[in-house]
Amino acid sequence: MTDDLKLDDDDFTLFGLPRRFTLDPAQLEERRRVLQAATHPDRFASQGAAAQRVAMQWAVRVNEAHRRLKDPVARAALLCELAGVPIDAERNTAMPAEFLVQQMAWREALEEAADVPAVEALDDQVAAFEREVQANIARLLDQQGDARAAAERVRALMFVARFRSDVEKRLDALGQ
Repeated sequence: MTDDLKLDDDDFTLFGLPRRFTLDPAQLEERRRVLQAATHPDRFASQGAAAQRVAMQWAVRVNEAHRRLKDPVARAALLCELAGVPIDAERNTAMPAEFLVQQMAWREALEEAADVPAVEALDDQVAAFEREVQANIARLLDQQGDARAAAERVRALMFVARFRSDVEKRLDALGQ
């Protein structure tokens, strides 16, 4: 199957990509395609049930790794963890006061938004913040190697992802 790879390799090693936040999406998709083709259980149909089970494990592993590498929040969290700085979001909820104030303002704005244009304007604002945080994480991880500072930004990005999900639900409720 993939003699030089191990199921417990980290996602970057599995995909043969550098441990960086900034990834080339085309390269990521090409590696996914190659790995899926090499590990697809149908390729091992003639080798018996055991070989197919192993192939299924590989297919699941490749899909999980692809999901993490494609998602900026999961990718940043993985990089922090690989650098010895787990995100630990369940126990570490510390955020800068400025960001906490921003969260409250967004929550109030979402509650007060009465129509689709108001909710979409808020979403645009939050999306711009999200892009800014992602650029900051890229600089911290890729250029400065500061996983500790990046971890704080990752926790903020996790909040932003949850909030944008709430915004989507609100848009759905408004008929969008």
